Amino acid sequence: MVDDNKAIINENSSTKKVIFKLAWPVIAEQSLATVTQIVDMMMVGRLGASSVAAIGLTMQPVFFSTALASALGVGTTALVSRFTGSNQNKKAASVLQQSILMSLIFSVFFAFIFYLSAPKLLIFMGGEAEVIKLGTGYLRMISPGFIFMVLAFIVTAALRGAGETKTPMKVNILVNILNIFGNYLFIFGNFGFPKLGVNGAALATTLSRSLGGIILLTLTFTNYSVLKMKIEGFFRFDLNLIKRVLKVGIPTAMEESVRRLAQLLFIRVIASLGTTAFAAHQISLNAESISYMPGFGIAVAATTIVGQNLGAKNPEGAEKGTFEAWKIGSLIMGFMALILLIFPEQLVKLYTTDPEIITKASLNLRIIALAQIPMGTQFIFAGALRGAGDTKAVFYSTAISTWIFRLLLGYILVHPLGLGLFGAWSAMVIDWIVRGSYVIYRFKKGNWKLINI
Repeated sequence: MVDDNKAIINENSSTKKVIFKLAWPVIAEQSLATVTQIVDMMMVGRLGASSVAAIGLTMQPVFFSTALASALGVGTTALVSRFTGSNQNKKAASVLQQSILMSLIFSVFFAFIFYLSAPKLLIFMGGEAEVIKLGTGYLRMISPGFIFMVLAFIVTAALRGAGETKTPMKVNILVNILNIFGNYLFIFGNFGFPKLGVNGAALATTLSRSLGGIILLTLTFTNYSVLKMKIEGFFRFDLNLIKRVLKVGIPTAMEESVRRLAQLLFIRVIASLGTTAFAAHQISLNAESISYMPGFGIAVAATTIVGQNLGAKNPEGAEKGTFEAWKIGSLIMGFMALILLIFPEQLVKLYTTDPEIITKASLNLRIIALAQIPMGTQFIFAGALRGAGDTKAVFYSTAISTWIFRLLLGYILVHPLGLGLFGAWSAMVIDWIVRGSYVIYRFKKGNWKLINI
């Protein structure tokens, strides 16, 4: 089973085959996760605009808190892929073990913060009275599941670094199916279960995420995984490995923190347009999310290919693999752009029958179609740079672009110029173009080939 899951990077490997072998399970997994989110939003959308807005606002502080998880994830992937490429599987397993210990400390702390500060966070986000009431219950209900979500995130990052993309795919397929079924039971009270509305969606999410985290953790102690950890000495900290993970990961934590903070403020700008506009924004994001899953999957492949090739002292293979991944990703993202341009109304009508929301959200999707190829470019080349440990460059580009082009320009377009959602989504397109242009320039310079991690 281990040999089937592990992608082998060597001079005789077909680059396209390796890319697809690594990418298709991630694309399948993320696409199903996105479909699950879409079904979630469809179900919640039947409860009204306030319920949609409540979940949208509630998830922003949760996303912001995942900055440290992203740091651990990126550092874990980079080190695991290097060790795997140089056939040091025991060291790769040790990296995972240390990352899990750090993630547990972080996630338990934030789970308590979410539970205790839920109403204050929703007030800060600018929610209206009904949204704050609904969002408080939702955030408190998902807080326990946050611990297992972070745990699953770290294990998945390590497995992907080792080329084991099928295992997290299988587990997450199960998680997403259970989530949809749980929504059906708890949101609407089917089969005799209590009708919990928005809280029902949160309960289903918590239960399914918890199960997924437990399964992934358990698998890493068995022969099913190449990253076989040992229970003996599991709770021992290795400061040297932790430093190496954080050396790569801290710029990513800074990147995520800066980006999420900009998005938080950006969300407040949009929330000021009213509940209907925010609901349209949230539905647009949800409908669009399926489009960038191929780019994300291929970015994971690029990260692993670069890391393993550098571990095997083959930088030329890393470069070749990344550009091949970009060509494939651009073709797929271009096709997704056409879908968003031609069929936006049909996508939005899956969520709501409100004509005003349909009109606003459809325009958003047509605008963001222009960003699909730049978005894929950013995903893939940023993923390659992270695999090499060049996370500072990605941090700088994200920090500058999101704050200047998404937030500042977005605010100017939305309010002083009065363009509303059109201005906000236009700023998002410009942000993706700037970030995509920089990371491809940075990768072509080739400094990433000389980084030691």
